[in-house]
Amino acid sequence: MKVLLDEQLPHRLRKHLGAYDVFTVDYMGWAGLKNGELLDVAEAGGFEVFLTGDKNLAYQQNLAGRRMAIITLSAIDFDILQSNLPLIVAAIDSAGPGAFLTIECGTFKRREP
Repeated sequence: MKVLLDEQLPHRLRKHLGAYDVFTVDYMGWAGLKNGELLDVAEAGGFEVFLTGDKNLAYQQNLAGRRMAIITLSAIDFDILQSNLPLIVAAIDSAGPGAFLTIECGTFKRREP
């Protein structure tokens, strides 16, 4: 399965999703594209899943008719994502064409000194 990581997600996450062909937006040369254009080029590029931390994507874009599954993560901090890898992998495994899923991974909290 071909998975695209959005710009704000940590690049090292791709190494932890080894069962998939994972690429970053930066690697593909698509950094800076607006969401609608990015989704279009990703689908044209054969991506099946788009992994993002953009919680507003569903409100900013008409996702009807998309062939690619979109998975939104509630956090973008690597440590939080790493501790939620089983949830992320399960979401990728279950995501069918055009699906929109939100994965609640928790949020970053500052430690008190």
